[in-house]
Formats: sequence, C-alpha cells, structure tokens
Amino acid sequence: MRIIQSPGKYIQGPNALTFLDTYLRPYGTRWLVLMDAAMQSSQPHFSARTDDLYFHTEMFRGECSRQEIERISMLAESHPYNGIIGFGGGKVLDTAKAVAFNQRFRAVMMPTVASTDAPTSALSVIYTEDGEFDEYRFYNANPDMVIVDSTLIARAPVRLLVSGMGDALSTWFEAQACYESRAANMAGAQTTRGALALARLCYDTLLKEGKKAKIAAEQQVTSRALERVIEANTYLSGLGCESSGLAAAHAIHNGLTQLEDCHSYYHGEKVAFGTLVQLVLQNSSDQDIDEVLTFCVSVGLPVCLEQIGVKGDVQEKMRVVADKSCSAGETIFNMPFTVTPDSVYSALLIADQLGRLKLGLPTTPINM
Repeated sequence: MRIIQSPGKYIQGPNALTFLDTYLRPYGTRWLVLMDAAMQSSQPHFSARTDDLYFHTEMFRGECSRQEIERISMLAESHPYNGIIGFGGGKVLDTAKAVAFNQRFRAVMMPTVASTDAPTSALSVIYTEDGEFDEYRFYNANPDMVIVDSTLIARAPVRLLVSGMGDALSTWFEAQACYESRAANMAGAQTTRGALALARLCYDTLLKEGKKAKIAAEQQVTSRALERVIEANTYLSGLGCESSGLAAAHAIHNGLTQLEDCHSYYHGEKVAFGTLVQLVLQNSSDQDIDEVLTFCVSVGLPVCLEQIGVKGDVQEKMRVVADKSCSAGETIFNMPFTVTPDSVYSALLIADQLGRLKLGLPTTPINM
C-alpha cells in the first residue's frame, strides 16, 4: 500500500492574515489561539470583528512537553471551542496539534517563521521540560488548514528561515534512504512517486533559491525566491518527509539534543549537520557531500560540531550522540543497510572534519 498525505488546505502569500475571517469561518466560529509570547503585538489579528467570530488567546510557555499539552487541553475542555489555532513557531504548532487531537478539534496552523515543516504534518515532536527529545507523537489526520503570511515571515529573525532550510535539506536524502529500504512512511505505508518528486523539488529549490531568499529576509522584504523557500521549508519538506519517511539525519538531531552544548541551537541547524553525517554514513560521493557543504556555508548553516556548540570532550560526547541516535525505534534504522552506534560514531567524527576542512579550520586527528 502506498499513501501520500497533506493538510486539507495550504494558503501562502503576502498579508495572508488580512483575510483570516474568510478562511476560518467555514471551519468554525469559536477558536482557541495558542500564541508565542513574542507575537503579542499580533493579537489584533484575533480580535472578534463580527458577532459570530470569537477568539481566546493563550500564551505558550516555551516547550512542547507533555505538561504543556495537558495544560492547554484542560483549558480547552472548559470552553465550547470549535478548533485551535497554532500561531508561532514549530513547538507552538506541535502543541496545538496535540491539543486538537486530544479534544477532536479543528486544527489551523499559522506559522510565524519558516523554520520547520511542523505546520503541515500529522505529528508532534515532544520534548522534556528541559528541552531534550522525548518522542514523536503521530495523529490520524493532518491540520485542516495552514495559513502562511509571507510578509510576517520576511520580518522574522533570518536565522529561523535558515534553520528551516537546514530542516528541509534532509528531506530528499531521508526520502531516498526510506525508498531504498522500503521503510514505512509516517502513514505506515510505502512512499509514492509524488512524494519523492516533492522531496527532490524541495532540495532543488533550496540550492537554487536559498541564498537569494536569505538576502530578501535580511532586508525584511518578500521576493519570488523567498516565497519559494518558504514553500520548500514548510510544504514541500512537510509532505516530502511525512509521506516518504525519516532516516539518519533526524535521528542524529535527536542524539544531539542530549548534549547541553547544543540546547541553544535550533532544530534545523542540528538537522543540517545530521544530514552531513547521513551522507558520510551512506558513503555518498565527494560531489554530493561537497554540494551540501557548499550550500550550508553559503546560507550560514553549521557544518561542524564547533558550530553547534560542541568543543571539548568531543569523542566522549559523540559516543553519547551515537548511542542515542541508535535507540530502539529510532528512524536511523530506516537506512538501507545495517547501522550500529560504532558506525554512527565514526560518521559523526568524519563529518565534523569534512566541515572543518570546508571552512578552512584546522582538523584534529584523534591520535595527536
């Protein structure tokens, strides 16, 4: 069986939130809005403009944890809402999706950054309250609607857009690995040719448009390149990974979350390095590895451990990362060959040295 899945509707464009009432009313009139505290200035978007449309805003407390999901679910039970709106970054959206599943609500995702593919997916990445990866939580339906205001995203911190490129960068390589190994996708089935095509389009879009999109974001303006990268980060990456599957790159990310050194770095920044590790693990060609390295350097994504905060006791820390990456049930076992903690440990160290070489930094042979 082959399955491709996606949100019910995807809307993207400049000033898309101007038409919020029109988009929302067919799905319900009473909405719980889970909002990033940083977006309080956007609250006027959620003021009731007619008697039949009601919003209640609740501030997100910073982590998509079991405790936060339970807190918002209890709040939702006390009012007759039709649905929940996630308005913020990936952790806000993942929390909103979890609450929607618990309460059987309509789910509308309104990302304020293009930093992950969380808006479109039928899953949440759950963390502990200390920020360590806990689990993936899967749902039986994708969000009903995703609304992406590219004007808002152009004004967001540029680092978040670049982090989104890092997350999207893994999509094609993980999709390829899952296809070769016949691994099940997020829907528990085989991937489709359409999903593979979207994953490849995601990668090609990043290579062609990524640098120009970053420049547009630095100037806080929209452009055709920025619109395409927003779509790649959000929609193409979301459908590509969810309908094809995850592999080593995201498992490496999960391993890196065990290191306190990496806690201040974004999901996509760690996934970008994880992608490089996956390429080493699968012995990709020098040309493919250099293409990824060149892209990462051009937009400012990390290519070595030092760039994600890891400096001392590298070998010891990489043992921790390798062991966690190979935990039971991890997506690293979707690779089309046998993977062990030792092989992952080797790939981590080699990827780090390749990145350092690309940056012109001194390499550090372990026997010196």
